[in-house]
Amino acid sequence: MAKKLSVRTEAKAKTAGKSNVRGSIDVPFLVLVLVLMGIGLLMLFSASYATAYYENQTSTYYFVRQGIFAVAGIAIMFVISFMDYRIFRKFSPLLLLISIGLLVAVLFVGTGNYGEKRWINLGLFQFQPSEIAKVAVIFFFSSMISVNSNKMHTFKYGVLPYIAVLAVMAGLMFLEPHLSGAVLIVGVGAALMFIGGTRLRWFTGAIGAAAVAGAAAISFLDYARQRVQTWFDPFSDPRGDGYQIIQSLYAIGSGGAFGLGFGNSRQKYLYLPEAHNDFIFAIVCEELGFVGAMIILTLFAMLIVRGYWIALHARDKFGALLAGGITTMVALQTVLNIGVVTGVLPVTGAALPFFSYGGTALLILLAEMGVVLSVSRYIPAKTAG
Repeated sequence: MAKKLSVRTEAKAKTAGKSNVRGSIDVPFLVLVLVLMGIGLLMLFSASYATAYYENQTSTYYFVRQGIFAVAGIAIMFVISFMDYRIFRKFSPLLLLISIGLLVAVLFVGTGNYGEKRWINLGLFQFQPSEIAKVAVIFFFSSMISVNSNKMHTFKYGVLPYIAVLAVMAGLMFLEPHLSGAVLIVGVGAALMFIGGTRLRWFTGAIGAAAVAGAAAISFLDYARQRVQTWFDPFSDPRGDGYQIIQSLYAIGSGGAFGLGFGNSRQKYLYLPEAHNDFIFAIVCEELGFVGAMIILTLFAMLIVRGYWIALHARDKFGALLAGGITTMVALQTVLNIGVVTGVLPVTGAALPFFSYGGTALLILLAEMGVVLSVSRYIPAKTAG
């Protein structure tokens, strides 16, 4: 009898061990990340050298700085991909508290280009606390939902703690103000709640509350009201708030089917503000045309689909939520940026992943890609492929 028990115990141990065996990273996802990163760096160089000259810098100033962060980010991505993603569950509450502290701090010591307070300057570089907050929400929500997966249908466990976190973080971002950051935080948080099992009726109430909050913001915040007015009719103020979107539309329209050619954009010569940042996709359309823009959008779509594939085949619910949350963040940010650049959405300040200038944002993005790759390493062998 003792021998039979020992044999069963040994068999169970082997089975458990096999579920923890680390395999190879998901190659399609990795290739898509590196391809988008490479194209993004090339387009950043093309979109930024005119601005660099104007600021009395070398033509490669922005490209080199972004390249340094890209190399560091790729190294971090690979390091994280070899880690067991489950260790992030332990640090998720601490990361959430740190991110909230940074969001409070930026209101007092933050800097910005147009009167807002979104960046904390550390001398050698500056960063946006909202970038850390996005990661914190994904980690914390994934951890909480995976622990309370059987209770997500209740208000106490499936709604209240998440709404409280989102209200605090989105509220702090509104004070900066940072509309796109608040939208992304709420969007990815709601997506994780939905995936986790929160009942649909709570989302109906949340949508109603969001509509009321949006109406209030437009009524009482000049910042929000001006953005909406410009969205409806940018030509009503062509030299003011509408100038940027008008120049963006000019860039997109002049690109035609096949573009003016790499490096041949005209709008980047100080006509289009933030040509190397939030509006870099307009330069992509101008230089590479409709065909080139569609190829890049296809690459983004393939990355997002593969990210969700990894989430669907993850070893456990925590891994599925991590990969799904990070992929949703990339998807939302891409849609927001392109919607703004093309005039479909009001200007929110959302950057285009892998393309827009921002060293620390790129570093954090590549670290997130490392988390998804870490999840892919533990996909059971029968479903990997």
